[in-house]
Amino acid sequence: MKHKILILVMVASLFLSCKDDVLPKPKAMLHLDYPTAQYTITDADCVYTFNKNTLSNIKENKDCSLVLDYPIMNGSIYLTYKPVRGNLDTLLVDAQKLSYEHVVKADNIVEQPFINAEKKVYGMFYEVSGNAASQSQFYVTDSINHFVTGSLYFYAKPNYDSILPAAIYLQNDIRKIMESLEWKN
Repeated sequence: MKHKILILVMVASLFLSCKDDVLPKPKAMLHLDYPTAQYTITDADCVYTFNKNTLSNIKENKDCSLVLDYPIMNGSIYLTYKPVRGNLDTLLVDAQKLSYEHVVKADNIVEQPFINAEKKVYGMFYEVSGNAASQSQFYVTDSINHFVTGSLYFYAKPNYDSILPAAIYLQNDIRKIMESLEWKN
């Protein structure tokens, strides 16, 4: 009887001791390297020009609306041109409304005014954080004749942590667009 109990204890301890230890795994951090941005002046047939990243492909639509497509980032910057015809207030309200439509999903929206008096380019950059559909919005105007809005969209379900590296890269491109934009007239 003693031998049976001893054998039973040994077999039970053998089965119980053969478990894999649970080891905590380190958090994986996604590291994406994008090439250093290089810029060229756009050659679109529009009333404005700007420097665009050579990684982007430009698609011209009607009325000087453009799409800068970034295939390696699965995203695009959409630029929409509107002539100012005594309706600057309406255009400004519409641009601000578009930016704040993302407030439902956004954790935060930071407004950054932009002024380049020398080139007569004035505007606002909106940096959106959180799982919003668009991570950045902006508008620029000369306050008299021209108005351009821009939006950054990715072709994926918004997951802020996953798209953050690409969003930061493209936000820098948007700032470059705003800084280099010139009206042709």
